[in-house]
Amino acid sequence: MQGILLAAGVGRRFDPTGQTSKLLATLPDGRCVAWHSARTLCDALPGSLAVIRPGQPALAEQLADAGCRILESSEAEAGMGSALAHAVRSTPDAGGWVVALADMPWLPGGAVRAVADAITRPEHIAAAAFGSRRGHPVGFGARWRDMLCALHGDSGARDMLRSAGVQLIEAGSADVLRDIDLPEHLAR
Repeated sequence: MQGILLAAGVGRRFDPTGQTSKLLATLPDGRCVAWHSARTLCDALPGSLAVIRPGQPALAEQLADAGCRILESSEAEAGMGSALAHAVRSTPDAGGWVVALADMPWLPGGAVRAVADAITRPEHIAAAAFGSRRGHPVGFGARWRDMLCALHGDSGARDMLRSAGVQLIEAGSADVLRDIDLPEHLAR
């Protein structure tokens, strides 16, 4: 199972000017948002791949320090769907993918592992949930490779998830729903 961390977003809601990266924002322990997200994914799925836009050496350094391999993708500038498609194409031998978001630093490692473990057949799709609300990460079996590779723009796999049967894995934590969109979200 291949872990993919989507870390290519611009984060305009966090800083409309684009001067401050939410992914590099520091949490109380002194580590940045992206480092925490990457560390959790890599602890559960060693060798995870982080997708970033070109020209982000500070972000690449943090993600690599947390254990991720880095995929610098000019395609990612078109949006989350394009970033995910590039990552899937870059891992053609994977038996499936667990996709996490870099702006979710409190994602429980157990949720990542549970989603990965739920992908027991190529046609399976699973997602962490809290109170019946779908969250992240989301896992896809190998049967979904062509559809994932065909994604483009910013919609990600949302449309796929609407039309497919997704197994929800209750995580027991609202942190599978919690991302950082605004500076005030940095406080837990």
